[in-house]
Amino acid sequence: MSAPDGLLVVDKPGGWTSHDVVARSRRLARTRKVGHAGTLDPMATGVLLLGIGRATRLLGHLALTTKTYEATVRLGATTVTDDAEGDVVEVRDASAVDDDAVERALRDLRGEIAQVPSSVSAIKVDGVRSYAAVRAGREVALAARPVTVSRFDVLARRGDDLDVVVTCSSGTYVRALARDLGAALGVGGHLTALRRTQVGPFGLDAARSLEQLGAGDDAVDAAVVPLAAAVTAAFPVRELDDGEAVALSHGKRLTPTGVPGAVGAFAPDGRCIALLEDAGEQARPTVVFAPAGG
Repeated sequence: MSAPDGLLVVDKPGGWTSHDVVARSRRLARTRKVGHAGTLDPMATGVLLLGIGRATRLLGHLALTTKTYEATVRLGATTVTDDAEGDVVEVRDASAVDDDAVERALRDLRGEIAQVPSSVSAIKVDGVRSYAAVRAGREVALAARPVTVSRFDVLARRGDDLDVVVTCSSGTYVRALARDLGAALGVGGHLTALRRTQVGPFGLDAARSLEQLGAGDDAVDAAVVPLAAAVTAAFPVRELDDGEAVALSHGKRLTPTGVPGAVGAFAPDGRCIALLEDAGEQARPTVVFAPAGG
C-alpha cells in the first residue's frame, strides 16, 4: 500500500536537486503521486515540503508561505551565480568593512523591497529559463520584483564571512540578498551556504532525512503529517455543518469566511473537505479534497 495522504517534511541534503528528493520519496512512499512546494537549489539543505496523494493539491498554497533561512554571506567576492557554485567575477578587500556599515546596509534590504532575481534563476525570459540562457553565454537582465524581507540579521561574523538569518516572502532569492549586501558595502558578496529552517509552520524539528525515511518499511508512513493536521497547521480553520459539508463536496460556494487567503473547511466528522477563499460575497472552493462520491 502507498503512504497515507499528507505532508512529508524532508531535510534535503546538499548536492541533491528537489526533483532528486521527489524521485527518491516516490519509491519510499510507494506512489508516483508526490510533489514538492518551493524548490531548493542543489547546494542548499533543509526543509523541503513534499505532498503525498491528495496533499499534492496543497503544495501551490504552501509554496506561497513565509520561509526562514540560515545562510553564510562571503564579502569581498562577486560570482556569476551569486553563490559559491559560480565563477568568481571580481575580488575586493573587505577587511575595512565594519559591523556598523553592515548593519546600515542590512536596513535597506529589510521590509518591502524591489529585488532583481539572480540571473541563474528559473525565471523564463523569452520562453527560456534564465539559468539556461546564462549558461549559453547570453546576457540576461531580469526585472525587479516586490518581495518582503521581515528579518535579515547577522548571527555571527568570521572575518569576511557573515552568518545570517533571513525570513522572507515567497519568491525572495537569498543569493540576491547576499549579492546586494556586498554591492551596498562596495566590496561585492556571494552566498556560500544556505539552509532552510522553516516553511510556514513546518520546521526542522519535524523534518526527517532521507536516511531516516528509508530506515524501515513504515518509516515514511510514521513521518507523514496527515492531511487534516497539515491544513490545520498551515491555514485558518472553518467548521462546517452537515449541509455546508455536502454542498462544498459538490463544489458549491458558501457564505464568505471573512478571512484573507485560504481557509481549511472541515466537516463535523473531522474530515478536511476543501480549501476556501473569499470571492466577493461568497467563499469558493479552490481545492476540494473530499468530493461527493470520491
